[in-house]
Amino acid sequence: MAKQKILVVTHSADNTSTRIVIENIVKAGGEAIRFDVDRYPLETSLSSSFVNGRWRILLDTGYVVHDLDDVTAVWYRRSYNLGKGLQTVIDPEYLPATIGEVKRTLMGMLEGLNCFQLARNSVYRRLDSKEEQLKVAVRNGLLIPDTCISNDPAIVGRFIEEQGGSVISKMQSSFAVYKEAEEHVVFTNAVTADHLQGLDTLRYCPMVFQQQVEKKLELRVTIVGQEVFAFSIDSQRVDNARVDWRKEGANMVHEWLPYQLPDEVKAKLLSFMDEYGLNYGAIDLILTPDNQYYFLEVNAAGEFFWLDKLCDHAISRQIAAVLMGTSARRGN
Repeated sequence: MAKQKILVVTHSADNTSTRIVIENIVKAGGEAIRFDVDRYPLETSLSSSFVNGRWRILLDTGYVVHDLDDVTAVWYRRSYNLGKGLQTVIDPEYLPATIGEVKRTLMGMLEGLNCFQLARNSVYRRLDSKEEQLKVAVRNGLLIPDTCISNDPAIVGRFIEEQGGSVISKMQSSFAVYKEAEEHVVFTNAVTADHLQGLDTLRYCPMVFQQQVEKKLELRVTIVGQEVFAFSIDSQRVDNARVDWRKEGANMVHEWLPYQLPDEVKAKLLSFMDEYGLNYGAIDLILTPDNQYYFLEVNAAGEFFWLDKLCDHAISRQIAAVLMGTSARRGN
């Protein structure tokens, strides 16, 4: 049997979780090729060619040349700092187009690889639609908060009134705002009276508004293949974490506990993953005081390293097993 060859797409400053997965791949007899995209294209070259009826894909890291056309599986984990350093060698007027071509080339190569992938880039792009995520969740029997996605101040105002003023707001994408050289991460926030006064500015940028579901616990459920790893945190005991636990994420990292999900909820989440063809997903749920589970969203590249430590790196081992084909997976 040919040796399994796994391509891991990440960046050089990634945390230890990637290294641990790679170690497990090697331990299982596979070959792991790490592609740090922040070194592409200044230090790394990527070439695809079709000659005499055969595709050839070469990745030259500057140290070794890898043949990628016989890769058996791909884990696209991160593409942070893709094209790093290009601003030092490309004129500003050409920089956006150049970075666009770099990204298109990388993602086009990955999409075209005829092998198993934990999730294809096209699926990641589909998951950018939080609206579709919620619709798929409902279709698979999961509860979601009442939701309004709009840039119409009147419609949003009516929604807030219907919810009795108990509403949170958030953006559909994760990003930070840089002000005076400081990074300000945009979190989920409760809607206040001050926000209501500024609803007219919503016209310029749509937002997501949701019923503020009362929380008993918050859950992070990591699904790898057919395996479910659930953990909980009591975010309500810290004022600054009550609406969004990530605001105190670093301070509360040691307060997560393993959690036993009901089989019915597990089945619905696995069905949700089936519909997308996802083999990895970090899912956020709310458990209410009356023991109802509400789906918030799935992140197909969600972080897991702090939870991995709580289960003796079982998540990393499962990722390696799915990539190696020794554990059940969804075909794509």
